[in-house]
Amino acid sequence: MNTNADTSPGVLDTVKLVIAAAILVGGVVAFYTYEEQSLLIAVSAVLVSVALAITVFMTTERGRILWKFIQGSRVEIRKVIWPTRQETLQTTLTVFVFALILGLFFWGLDFFLLWITRLLTGQGG
Repeated sequence: MNTNADTSPGVLDTVKLVIAAAILVGGVVAFYTYEEQSLLIAVSAVLVSVALAITVFMTTERGRILWKFIQGSRVEIRKVIWPTRQETLQTTLTVFVFALILGLFFWGLDFFLLWITRLLTGQGG
């Protein structure tokens, strides 16, 4: 029972998406067209066009799917067990110590390989 009408967006949704994109592009074009105007007015026009474009987009099926995804993400974020301050500090200290140890190791390896290379090429002793 999977028909083409079930999976493809309707014509109205496509029109709404085009209108949302046109509003967004129109806001950006207006910003650069009227750059001699006050910057506050130009930025306000862009922000209003972004808000209108988002409003139109959210009325489409894709917008409703996005809104459900955002709500689901918020639920999942609440389920996360965040580390305590002590756990965060211990993890940070561990990362810094290992970075320092590996940095010293690779610095020593670099000097050892430089010494071997100079010895093999006769450039130093």
